[in-house]
Amino acid sequence: MKTTILTAATAICLTIGGTQMANAQFPGMPAPKEPQKIIKLWDGKIPGAKNIDENKPDEVGTNSFFARDVKVPSIAYYPADENPTGTAVVVCPGGGYAGLTYTFEGVSQATWLNSIGISAFVLRYRLPNDEFMEKRCDGPLQDAQQAVRYVRSHAKEYGINPDHIGIMGFSAGGHLASVASTHFNDEVYKPAENVSARPDFAVLIYPVITMEPSYTHSGSREALIGLDADQALTDRFSSEKQVTKETPPAFLVHALDDNLVPYANSISYANAMREKGVECELHLYARGDHGLRAKPNETQSFWHDACEKWLRMNGWTK
Repeated sequence: MKTTILTAATAICLTIGGTQMANAQFPGMPAPKEPQKIIKLWDGKIPGAKNIDENKPDEVGTNSFFARDVKVPSIAYYPADENPTGTAVVVCPGGGYAGLTYTFEGVSQATWLNSIGISAFVLRYRLPNDEFMEKRCDGPLQDAQQAVRYVRSHAKEYGINPDHIGIMGFSAGGHLASVASTHFNDEVYKPAENVSARPDFAVLIYPVITMEPSYTHSGSREALIGLDADQALTDRFSSEKQVTKETPPAFLVHALDDNLVPYANSISYANAMREKGVECELHLYARGDHGLRAKPNETQSFWHDACEKWLRMNGWTK
């Protein structure tokens, strides 16, 4: 049984029985593929970096199931296979800000996006670390802003509409995508070009949204701002408190039985967007746990179907 609750700005789809997840009609995802090219994110000095060799990019590959110690960020470019729509998405893998689930939440998702005509740029963002960063909480946001700016400033080169650039994130990567969606005007570094860092839309999959201790993911909070962070820093990185009318529209997915990141994270973001009059669609599934019960290279297409419909409805894909 499915119950749909619609408001002027927000659609919430709640699957009560969990049968949608188990239905065999949803096809499996294509096997991950190699990127067309890998781009060093920063040309020259990496803002806020210290004690690293900035000319030595971290190794990137489709076999990096869980990448740790990312110090020199990069983006991997995956062009749309056929019938490109001119839309691009920056993909942020999760991993609790302690690593990046790069293959499954990065490369596999890029492969799926390509199959529906969307080019993908998988972001290998820096992981918070006091040894290698002057201000660890700003490092991932700097990289996310720069990734959006890079894609927008090179839109013509990649056949992309500069007004059709989204951001997608999973778990802690979903937190980063939400932060990029609410802090795009924050000057966390001095950009080389006057190009907007605002994503045009966001896709947030079982995301960490808040840093409030009562329902955050404690590992993500500890890694990014510290368990003893004051209220001002907690509020700054609690995206539900940072939504404005300028926040881009969003599509969110969460499982009610997620034992790692409470589904209240997604609900709080959707509620904040509704209050500000920003379009948002939230899908809550009865079962799926964290990661929506999918293993590396296996299907997540039960939410892909809904996401594709949302992208099509909003003109991001055909």
